[in-house]
Amino acid sequence: MKKEELEIRFKELSDILLDELNEDGFWSGKLSSSALGVAVAVTALHFHNASIHQKEIKKGLEWLSLHQNGGGGYGDTPESPANISTSLLSYAALNLYAKNNPEVKVTQQKLADYLLTQNVDVRSDQVAQVILNHYQKDYTFSVPILTMCALCGIPGDDGFKHIPQLPFELALLPRRFYRLLNLSVVSYAIPALIAVGIVVFRKKKTNGLTRSIRAKAEKKALKILEKLLPESGGFLEAIPLTAFVALSLINAGLRDSVIVDKGIAFLKRTQRNDGSWPIDIDLSTWVTTLSIKALGERKNEVLSERQQKRIVNHLLSVQNKTIHPFNGTSPGGWGWTNFSGSVPDCDDTPGAILALLMLAPHHTIREEMLAGGEWLLQLQNNDGGFPTFSRGWGKLPFDQSCADLSGHCLLALAKLLDVYNSDLNAKQKKQYLRAINKAIAYLKKNQKENGSWLPLWFGNQHSKNHENPVYGTARVLTYLLKTKVVLKDEPVLLKKIEEMNSAGKNFLLNVQNIDGSWGDDSGIKGSIEETALAIAALSDVKWTAEIEKGFNWLNNYYQRNGLKKAPVGLYFASLWYDEKLYPLTAYLEAISLTSFRKEIIKS
Repeated sequence: MKKEELEIRFKELSDILLDELNEDGFWSGKLSSSALGVAVAVTALHFHNASIHQKEIKKGLEWLSLHQNGGGGYGDTPESPANISTSLLSYAALNLYAKNNPEVKVTQQKLADYLLTQNVDVRSDQVAQVILNHYQKDYTFSVPILTMCALCGIPGDDGFKHIPQLPFELALLPRRFYRLLNLSVVSYAIPALIAVGIVVFRKKKTNGLTRSIRAKAEKKALKILEKLLPESGGFLEAIPLTAFVALSLINAGLRDSVIVDKGIAFLKRTQRNDGSWPIDIDLSTWVTTLSIKALGERKNEVLSERQQKRIVNHLLSVQNKTIHPFNGTSPGGWGWTNFSGSVPDCDDTPGAILALLMLAPHHTIREEMLAGGEWLLQLQNNDGGFPTFSRGWGKLPFDQSCADLSGHCLLALAKLLDVYNSDLNAKQKKQYLRAINKAIAYLKKNQKENGSWLPLWFGNQHSKNHENPVYGTARVLTYLLKTKVVLKDEPVLLKKIEEMNSAGKNFLLNVQNIDGSWGDDSGIKGSIEETALAIAALSDVKWTAEIEKGFNWLNNYYQRNGLKKAPVGLYFASLWYDEKLYPLTAYLEAISLTSFRKEIIKS
């Protein structure tokens, strides 16, 4: 490729990005349809009122029949390999209708045959042990899966016998105590802890003091659950979580609850025309900030002043203005979508801060930016890293500090300190510098011997352990590259960053595939997302044959497949998704970060 050809591609891709702007002036993207989401939503609608929701249920069952993998199982996306969790939930949903519907029966039998190849006998109590072994000590997903199976008659009439009891009564304790408890679910799954915990409690035949305590705790726990209910009716705007809560409360004898009413309405409203559901309504804040950062310094070539102002106004409008009921964090953070079930987190907050600083005059957004900075400072863990939702929850992986979020927060804090230095008092400056030092130390400590970092909410479904060090390393390196520019007057920190950068770049160059692409670190075929982000992370090195090969692979792949999405996203407990805008924004970022080069890329 020649440099001129890259410029043509940038124009082509940026035009596509502009076409994806919604009527309100920001990006919504589109998440992949989810067999798991369909299965759980159909089940919730069935238990609520199969007759009233007949149309939605029929469309959902038809979608499952049409999207069954060749081997009979279901993956998390239509492009994903089958897995036992999604397949088992789909089998349970189909079990509600297989007896009287021949087409559903055929689909279910194929699914049973697949599960047997995975040593899962749906007629045996062994089902529970397989799922519990798969998720180990994390009950966030395993107990809801087994609960739905039991309610659908899997493996039989006594399916609750082997299901662990979720301690929903612990939700009555003040939130500040949560992180001190050895809870078996992650911080964002409190609704499941309560609702699933209650139905398991009611279905299991237990006696004694514990049962008496739980019986008394039920009403109070339900009041807490109701306080967590967003106006939209969707907990975290997530279809599976909302459906699990609804079907659990219905089967606990609480069908007339406002939580159920709103949850069912949410499920009906979010079903797609083809009968499917995604895992979440959208990631609008995330993909909007990704789009702005992908354009980088070239944003003015693509977006008009009016378009930029609309994006600024939108992002400011969705900043959290109160103590959030879900994770108890202070005002100032951003969640992943503009809908009411969104929860502030440590990836969307730095993303929004960095995007707004690129788009708006800094003095006009000073208050909002410093509130965002204060929010980040309060979430930093003692280890120097940043978690997703809640400080101090370290028992389960999805609550711990992680490298990619920590790198993102580091860049946002460094940028805020640089931009608003004269507005901060001595104490505040010290807080920022201390947080920055701790974050750099965290990243240094958690960089692997081979120079890589592991991400938390992203992976590679084709690797043995589902990890994706290419994605994690590419993201952290890009954040460090930009942080280095901001911290130009901090020689000690710059030295530490440069040492990490050098090792990280070596890792990326060493794991590039022969064809020029990047997958994960084990020679797995590449994707637009991983390849483009790796190139972006290497944008400050001298133009090399490796970068040239990467761009050539992107060009050839794009010409053959267009912006084909890869399921690199992880949602909750290893639930895969793809997002329509991920390959587009990654490709644009690779070009925009390297567009300053004067070298000509040879054909």
